[in-house]
Amino acid sequence: MSELIQQALAAATDTSEVLIGHGVIADLPEAFRRVFGGATALVVADERTRDAAGQDVCGVLAAAGVPLAPPFIFPGDPELYARYENAELLRDRIAEVDAVVVAVGAGTLNDLAKRACGELGRRYVVVGTAASMDGYTAFGASIAVDGYKQTLDCPAPAVAVADLDVMASAPSAMTASGYGDLLGKLPAGADWLLADLVGAEAIDTNVWDLVQGPLRGALQRPAALASGDSDALGQLAEGLVMSGLAMQAYHGSRPASGSEHLFSHLWEMEGHGVDVTPRRLSHGFKVAVGSVAISALYEELLADDLTSLDIDGAVRAWPGRDEMELLVLSQHRRPGLREAAVQQTMSKYVDGTSVGRRLETLAQGWPTLSARLREHLIPADTLQAMLRAAGAPAHPDEIGLDWDAFRATYVRSQLIRSRYTILDTLAEANLLDYFTDRLFSPSGFWGAQGSVRAA
Repeated sequence: MSELIQQALAAATDTSEVLIGHGVIADLPEAFRRVFGGATALVVADERTRDAAGQDVCGVLAAAGVPLAPPFIFPGDPELYARYENAELLRDRIAEVDAVVVAVGAGTLNDLAKRACGELGRRYVVVGTAASMDGYTAFGASIAVDGYKQTLDCPAPAVAVADLDVMASAPSAMTASGYGDLLGKLPAGADWLLADLVGAEAIDTNVWDLVQGPLRGALQRPAALASGDSDALGQLAEGLVMSGLAMQAYHGSRPASGSEHLFSHLWEMEGHGVDVTPRRLSHGFKVAVGSVAISALYEELLADDLTSLDIDGAVRAWPGRDEMELLVLSQHRRPGLREAAVQQTMSKYVDGTSVGRRLETLAQGWPTLSARLREHLIPADTLQAMLRAAGAPAHPDEIGLDWDAFRATYVRSQLIRSRYTILDTLAEANLLDYFTDRLFSPSGFWGAQGSVRAA
């Protein structure tokens, strides 16, 4: 385990032990006893992950003398039923047993176990079967409630296991998805720099270093990752685990999530990709396209001189509270989403006077901030090449997204969450439509690439 992981664990609120490496499932019984003493273990898996690692987990625990309750095995693939009803089903089953859940699986199964254990006030263990996302060590579970995908509050696991031998056997698309999720930390970091400057959310330098410090190293070999290189997989897995631990340390998702995730969240909440076969469109693939979209937007912004913003004009154009609420409602029609979007957007709303102060700060600090953003970000076309080398999508066509719907995401995703991002900066400066138009102009980043689907 790296020194950085140890540092992150010291700051984490929920996770006590992390095992990363080849064959580390063998070390699970010792870690289990360090955290839970002589408790009984209850393995939760599905039919796929039982074969991938669940049987091995049961075997090493039993061989080490850890008491085992009968396992709970979901039929088929839980990616097809990431619904709250299944978290309730699991909760009711494990409530009958005095045991510690050991969840063996990837994103959806981890989320179901995380939420079920959270409702019971129980700590749990996760054994990840793919390097597919950063949610293993993060709090919160992404689950559909009444058909509406949302993040439900619940603690992160007490013990997280990333056995690289198991993860190397996962479908390549899952590894590519993890790469897309991790790459999203680049635009997320840029958004945090921007939020820090205008006083919306200060940077915690210790937490920043946990995510951004190892990030470029973990992203630098996408082709090797796609070819199954063990070292590249290890770097990816550690970067994803670090991201989740950093969110624990920060008590929020800001270190790992920015406007690129807003794109993904909007598409997820509207159900985009749930009917893709044989596997639904992953979170990491949506984040991948969102990351390119936001990085391209930053490039347009960095081509301008924001020291000469029309601050008075922007303040005059800024909507009042009632106007803002109507704007949100006009952009979202889906029940559940529109009510949540109003609540989230209005919670970050500031009046015109505050907008003016933010823009003055932005204009004054732009020379320093723009230099730091250029150093931090990777060009959008380079990101596209990296993502494709890893086997991940890098264009809206590649995730089956309608061109007009994709363009509208630049405006609509600003109105779904309370997090301050580049989208808020441009909305407050009355420039969001202007910069979006530039991106989709014939010479703009997206206009020059075009869409086969729109033709």
